[in-house]
Amino acid sequence: MAEKNLVIIPLRANSIRLPNKNTMELDGIPLFLHSINYAKENAEFINEIVVITNDNKVKEIAKEHKIAIIERSENISGEFEPTITALQHVLNTIDKDFENIILLQATNPLRPKKLLTEALSIFKNEGCTSLMTVTKNKKKLGKIKNSVFKPYNYQFGQRSQDLEPLFFENGLLYVISAKMIKKGEIMNENTFPMVIEHSYSTIDIDTKEDFELANYYLNKIKHG
Repeated sequence: MAEKNLVIIPLRANSIRLPNKNTMELDGIPLFLHSINYAKENAEFINEIVVITNDNKVKEIAKEHKIAIIERSENISGEFEPTITALQHVLNTIDKDFENIILLQATNPLRPKKLLTEALSIFKNEGCTSLMTVTKNKKKLGKIKNSVFKPYNYQFGQRSQDLEPLFFENGLLYVISAKMIKKGEIMNENTFPMVIEHSYSTIDIDTKEDFELANYYLNKIKHG
């Protein structure tokens, strides 16, 4: 019988924009440990946590914290390699069957405390095969062509509060059926969009400035 939920945290070495970002210390601990700790805080819903990586330092730290490690071979570790291949590799390697995969990205270290609880409830009640978290974009967006700005989601002079809502994939959390991953998909047109209106949704670490913003939020949480 398949176990219920497996958390997978995919990590690759040698980030171009922010070298060694996965092990940079954020609030005193390596960045990727924030996602591991979040999973541990929700242990009642999780059967196992796995890190898949080609980063030796990540492996050392994960081992110290008794987290299962799967080798991410170089052919699925490239800068342009999609996440799906790492998830499929985990399912093909691990010696257990799981119903659902919870994907946590290390670059999104801050998550609302009850996010996973609420996501799994929606996933079950909606009969989803996949769920992703999204956030409303409240800005006036446009495109520039031939040095001319052309509004995309509004008309010049239109009030911000009258904009047609647009949403962005914030990367905080994904829940996907294992069957869907085996077919080669994380999301499709039937993916349930779980709307998150929280300041954490803006934290996605790819640059030094992103890292500093995450530190700011953590200090604000600790000191009020």
